Amino acid sequence: MEAVSRTAATLDQVARAAGVSRATASRVFSGNLRVSEEARRAVESAATRLGYVANSAARSLAAGRSESVGVVVPEPGSGHFLDPLLSRLLRGIGEELSASGLQMVLFSPQSPADVQRLEQYLVGGHVDAVLMLALHESDTLPARLHARGIPMVFGGRPPQSQEVSFVDVDNHAGGRAATEHLIKQGRRRIAHIAGPDHSAAARARLAGFREAMWSAGLRSDFVDYGDLDRDGGELAMGRLLATADDIDAVFAASDAMAAGAMWALQVLGRRVPDDVAVIGFDDSPIASATRPPLSSVRQPVEDMGREMAKLAVSLSGVRDQSPRQMVLSPELSVRESTVASR
Repeated sequence: MEAVSRTAATLDQVARAAGVSRATASRVFSGNLRVSEEARRAVESAATRLGYVANSAARSLAAGRSESVGVVVPEPGSGHFLDPLLSRLLRGIGEELSASGLQMVLFSPQSPADVQRLEQYLVGGHVDAVLMLALHESDTLPARLHARGIPMVFGGRPPQSQEVSFVDVDNHAGGRAATEHLIKQGRRRIAHIAGPDHSAAARARLAGFREAMWSAGLRSDFVDYGDLDRDGGELAMGRLLATADDIDAVFAASDAMAAGAMWALQVLGRRVPDDVAVIGFDDSPIASATRPPLSSVRQPVEDMGREMAKLAVSLSGVRDQSPRQMVLSPELSVRESTVASR
């Protein structure tokens, strides 16, 4: 029998004594039904022998870990919770943390007072690491948590240039691939509907567009900006056509913007893709709902969530690691909106 004092027993020790994985042992104590009766009895017996206390607070004191990872989504009123990509990202995070026997805790502070309370909670040992999503340049919470030594992983490249751990999608390569696809279709008067300039991802997609146009010797100044929603795309498309009515293709910085652009084109009698080809970014459910279906740049969002969770677990296990950064490659999903009928 493993010689461990009753107050020092950890979930890892219980799992080893029971001959099961840490994730299986965690499911037993969380009441998850996806555990065989044999494994459940083995875990419970090992916990009794070792004096393991399943209470999270007691466990935190004994092992120095909360077995929870916090996920912070600032500015919930800004529309992030309506973004289908967020649900995919959270799914990836949750699946990976669950497989590691950890709990995901979601935070969405709505006011400065909420942020202050959240900071106190996070530095109080209630989570082992923090995943930061959808940050704005004015957010100061990450810097304060960093100063307190809290392991953090950013979803996307953070606005500031500090040395931090993050997982991102190569938005520049995605913007270039979308534009190169339009060029290969024979389009030459290509416009870009860009997202807000404060968005690092939107800026990178615009840079990819311009690089592809310059490489092909084509004009890259057909650019308009808007919010990353349907209205933003519709309004920007109208402005672009008012200045250059011979545009024959559009790359929009999001699928929602692309859907708005398609609507504006069709209202004005332009056929998609025969007259104007349209491609978006994200490969969200919107892409299959438009008529015609929308070509788009697919972000590996679930993979991004899983990699963020893996990195958070690693950083929380061994403190003072050097920042680690990962950039995932997007893929092109070609549909009827960019391929003209023969």
